[in-house]
Amino acid sequence: MSEYKLHMLVQELIKELGSTLPASEFVENLQPDGSSSSVALTPNVLQSGLRALAHNSPNPDAFLAKYEDLKSKKVHCLPNVVATLSLIAQDKKLREYLRFKASKQLRPEMFATPSTSKSLSTPIMPNSSGKPVNLEEVPGLVTRLKKAASSSRKPTPRHREAERKIRHPNFFAPEVPDWTKIRPKMSRDFSSDIVLPHSLHDIPRMSQETKLMEDLLYVLSGVEGEYITPQALLGPYEARTFIIGEGVDPSLKQLVEKILSLASYYSTIVRFIEEKSSFHWGQVNQALAGAMDQLIQEYKVFIAQLETLTRQENVNLQSIWFYAQPSLCTMEIVANIASTINKAGAKGGKVLSLLHEYTISAGDPKVQKLCTHLTQAASVPYMDILQDWVYIGVIQDPYEEFLVEDNEVIQREDLPVNYSDDYWEKCYIICRERVPSFLEKMSDVILRTGKYLNVIRQCGKNVKPPQTQKLKYTLSEREYCEAIEQAYCFASQTLLNLLMKEYDLMGRLRSVKHYFLHDQGDFIVQLMDMCEGELNKNINDIVPHRLESLLELALRTSAANSDPYKDDMRAELLPFDLIHQMFKIHGISSQEFSESCHADMLTGLESFSFGYEVKWPVSLVLNFKTKACYQMIFRHLLYCKHVERLLGRVWRSNKVCKMFPVSSSQSYRPAFALRQRMLNCVQNLQYYMMIEVIEPNWHNFLERMSKVTNVDQVLACHSDFLCACMKDCMLTRPELLQTVNKLVGVCVSFCRFFEAAAPSLEYSSIAIGENFEESISNFDEQFSIALICLLNKIEELAAEDNSEKMLNVLYRMDFNSYYTTLLAPKMVEESQHASKSGSHTSG
Repeated sequence: MSEYKLHMLVQELIKELGSTLPASEFVENLQPDGSSSSVALTPNVLQSGLRALAHNSPNPDAFLAKYEDLKSKKVHCLPNVVATLSLIAQDKKLREYLRFKASKQLRPEMFATPSTSKSLSTPIMPNSSGKPVNLEEVPGLVTRLKKAASSSRKPTPRHREAERKIRHPNFFAPEVPDWTKIRPKMSRDFSSDIVLPHSLHDIPRMSQETKLMEDLLYVLSGVEGEYITPQALLGPYEARTFIIGEGVDPSLKQLVEKILSLASYYSTIVRFIEEKSSFHWGQVNQALAGAMDQLIQEYKVFIAQLETLTRQENVNLQSIWFYAQPSLCTMEIVANIASTINKAGAKGGKVLSLLHEYTISAGDPKVQKLCTHLTQAASVPYMDILQDWVYIGVIQDPYEEFLVEDNEVIQREDLPVNYSDDYWEKCYIICRERVPSFLEKMSDVILRTGKYLNVIRQCGKNVKPPQTQKLKYTLSEREYCEAIEQAYCFASQTLLNLLMKEYDLMGRLRSVKHYFLHDQGDFIVQLMDMCEGELNKNINDIVPHRLESLLELALRTSAANSDPYKDDMRAELLPFDLIHQMFKIHGISSQEFSESCHADMLTGLESFSFGYEVKWPVSLVLNFKTKACYQMIFRHLLYCKHVERLLGRVWRSNKVCKMFPVSSSQSYRPAFALRQRMLNCVQNLQYYMMIEVIEPNWHNFLERMSKVTNVDQVLACHSDFLCACMKDCMLTRPELLQTVNKLVGVCVSFCRFFEAAAPSLEYSSIAIGENFEESISNFDEQFSIALICLLNKIEELAAEDNSEKMLNVLYRMDFNSYYTTLLAPKMVEESQHASKSGSHTSG
């Protein structure tokens, strides 16, 4: 994660927490480095954290019971939550803060003052009906408002259904009645009517065994017997229990209870089949229910065979128990799987993860074979979706079970027009709770494969891979992993070739560099010569069409005329200056800084920038955010170039002083020396940004781009290039950019002063005076203070970031330690003043 994305996320988190602290104080602590110590989430660490939390809990038993309940439901993030709570428990300050926030609730007495504590019924505001609202009602209103707000943020089933219809307009899910509730007798499970069993007191032992065997055949098929009846379920997913009639021989009762576990498993399985066969539980659960139904059919065959044996041979309960052993093992495993999925409320990829865990943890080969069969059957629809995604780039997932979620709700033909800069990151995302455990390590590859194919499809290209393989679940991961890897290689290479060759991505980036990074020097000079008069106006007085015409003329009359992409250039007038654009990009609130910006106060030069039109799929790389970064660098360089031109104009106007007598021209020396210092400062700043920052980073970018193998690496290289340029050009620290702006602002004020004084320079006697010399002295002091402040900040930030490159500005601007010698006495004076004020305060 880049530093700027991390800064934006931290700023958003701080805003949600209601804090006003700057994000920069926390970002550097989150940056990964070699010294950071992170504790691995091992089982021992997890258990120690769990024990510590239980020990500190007011009710340890309830805490551990809740943990076990969540663990049985296979909650995906449970270990991380326990680890987070354990870290919070170790931080005393954080615990105190959380207790304070929890106890800070609105109470009626908070609204009462000493004079009104006895009359809280005083009306304070009218409600929507016009009736007054009492102070006593305010806490209740606040509670209801919070509840309404929280409930409004949760998507309702109707909203989810509307989103599903938008994403899958051709899919129609029929409304199927729940027959098990409308007509309970249609269920293969036991009836919900509770019937007490008959007594066996008056029946001899041998006859009891015969009666019980006949009843068992019914009960094992899901039908209530005469002497064995089912009890009511304690919960929808609880195991079924049975009642045996009184008077049964204890040995027979014990044997029957063992055999009845088979009926309990049967009840659990058929309830799972009937529930999960409905549409809203998804295709994976439906496929699993279908596989379990086949096992139930085999089980019914076993019951029929058992009935035949009881009719033809001398079979007793012990024989039934013997014959039931294979079916008992199978039904127990299937019932445990059904119970686990029911408790977890799982669907899609989570169901496959649970099945995979059962498969790999099975020690008995027969059990593993059974679990493998169920997993393969349940994974067929999931693997079909995966196959379409990695081979075609299409998601057919009407029940939202697949690991990749399609967040695109606009028509694809409108995509180049309504393009959003975060398409690549947000259009297709991985839902971690839907990722099967056997595809976890391939999830990122799967995501990128489909994304690449999707982009190729949108370009109207054929995306059929040369070789396709039917994907299916196996214990040997190599089979489907190799197929996915081959699809990924095809997709990444095809899209990369499409971008690089057919859409000439590098040519586009070189074109952007020509204009935004001032690589085409004669074009910039030509543009500023033509547009300077227009850009000096207020932003409201500028005619955009005239600016566009001047830009096109500058493009046609300079070396940029040979650029094949020059027609994609546009002139833009942004409603904010450079600093506020930086705030918008990095997600920083402008309230943290004292300066504010009003669009009506901006000049054309402060709001001017380039726009650049690109179409799909080049817009993946040159998206809104990257173009905004290019604009920031361009505006920074352009303003420095403008200040340099102003100082050059002052130098030309000062040539008139050559005609003055020596005695008069000597009085202009401080002004000329200050002008030269300003010019050297601005030129050194431009040289540093152009030669020592942009060009080396560009060469590194080209070198890395020659080695890329997929589009994600292209995006990473391009992002790293822009991040490095903005950081070294001092465009990531607001306080540093503000200092640079103050410095060049002093230079601009100095130039304006000389422009105003230019007519009087023809008469040296009028120009020279105490006001002139005092003004020059003030400018000199302001410039020196601003420059020393800039050098100090550069030195501090370079030390913090361990960046030697930024120190080059310091060495260039203070090559002879002139400003250091000026700074030393002031630092000593400030320290002495601070010590004196401290001693005075203590006295």
